[in-house]
Amino acid sequence: MSAPQPDGRTTWAQLPPEVRAGVERLLGEPVVEAVSQPGGYSPGSADRVLLASGRRAFVKAVSAGVNQTSARLHRREAAISAALPPGVPAPKFLGMYDDGTWVALALADVAGRHPQEPWEEAELLAVLDVLAAMAVLPLPSGLELNRHEESLGGAFLGWEKIIRHPMEGLDPWAAAHLGELAEMAGTGAGALAGESLVHGDLRADNILLTDHGAVLIDWPWADVGVSWSDALAVLINAKSQAPEADLDRWLGEHPVFDGTTDAAVDGVLAGYAGYFLDMSRRPAPPGIPTLRAAQRRNGDAVLDWLRQRLDS
Repeated sequence: MSAPQPDGRTTWAQLPPEVRAGVERLLGEPVVEAVSQPGGYSPGSADRVLLASGRRAFVKAVSAGVNQTSARLHRREAAISAALPPGVPAPKFLGMYDDGTWVALALADVAGRHPQEPWEEAELLAVLDVLAAMAVLPLPSGLELNRHEESLGGAFLGWEKIIRHPMEGLDPWAAAHLGELAEMAGTGAGALAGESLVHGDLRADNILLTDHGAVLIDWPWADVGVSWSDALAVLINAKSQAPEADLDRWLGEHPVFDGTTDAAVDGVLAGYAGYFLDMSRRPAPPGIPTLRAAQRRNGDAVLDWLRQRLDS
């Protein structure tokens, strides 16, 4: 879920000259202005750039020397972004620079803003509407995507890890129901199977609201899965920002959640809660100091939501 901009985010001007030159070659003209963008977890750069002709683009770059995983994800995002079919609400992919260490992506600039946090109801509705429309689009051709239930199968073992290696400061209710939570998370992983395109990492900082609807950005985690997975992730993000918010009504009212069951939703919530809490106790990854605190906040919020659902 969204977090403050990492300390020391690299700016366009701080990129190595050869990286800037490579990006300008793929864009076909010089960059004359760059504005660094806040938010997210990447230790790399994220800039809206103005080109000499007046065109605009968005450029993100990261060094494998700082974080190898982020560089790998940039390469994966390039392959996915280039293959997304027409109609998917995503920025147009313009090209990639890759010298083996530095990886930079260039995409069309989107004239939009992130949703308000805490989420506003009208903006939440707009995003859910876009996700409902995306659920019926064809899958990318020529690109093999992972199955969502397999991608998150390991992540949803968080409660089992907590059983084997007890967690300090764990909520007493969770501590008394570890076996049940682990079983529910297994059900949740299976419930993620489906045949729709799934963004796989949807939260406020990966969404831009425009005059024409929502645009989804940052696609390295795209999968094939159940049609409502991204919509539930958005509700989880909203819950983490406003734990007191009543979000269950969306599950029964919005068509993006057609076909869900209480058991499936509870299972996915259990899976995410265990994942977030287990991950929150690990050392921070290189260059991403805000991640673990955000994961603990998310885990606590999702666990509380799940407990409320089970007690109702």
